[in-house]
Amino acid sequence: MNDAAVIAAMRAWVETVVVGENFCPFARGVLAGERLRYAVADGRDPEAVLQTLVAECRHLDAHPGTETTLLLIPRGFDDFDAFLDLTALADDLLETLGYAGTYQLAHFHPRYRFADSRPDDPADYTNRAPVPALHLLREASLARAVDAHPEPQGIPQRNVAHARRLGLEHLRALLARCRGEEE
Repeated sequence: MNDAAVIAAMRAWVETVVVGENFCPFARGVLAGERLRYAVADGRDPEAVLQTLVAECRHLDAHPGTETTLLLIPRGFDDFDAFLDLTALADDLLETLGYAGTYQLAHFHPRYRFADSRPDDPADYTNRAPVPALHLLREASLARAVDAHPEPQGIPQRNVAHARRLGLEHLRALLARCRGEEE
């Protein structure tokens, strides 16, 4: 996929899966306010991706109206374990650069699998996306959203139960539609 198609797939995923299935109850307002930025990392190696991540931190620093960035990594990190290694490097870099406490990372991957999940567990689809992505979140904004939510500690359990109710085939079809693939 070219960069425009990657961004279109991720937009569709955010709208259809993240907001549409309410896997993140905080995303609707950010999406409605057009405060979500999509950026594509051109590199296929960790260093290039990390350079783009730093550039996105600086962009967020300079643009307080942008609430969050999804850094899309469509090339070079198809392997989930390699992507987890990249995520650890990214977390370490944020700490080293003094961004800990300002930004935090969430991550999504087409082959996402929670450590304790069984193969083909629909719950893994709460973090499965069309392409690997690092999600830069403003910690202060996230803290405000969590404080305003009536039961933030119940969100993960609710998401797992909801994904399992939806079922594997439904979630696979949603993700395929977001990618623009035939069902």
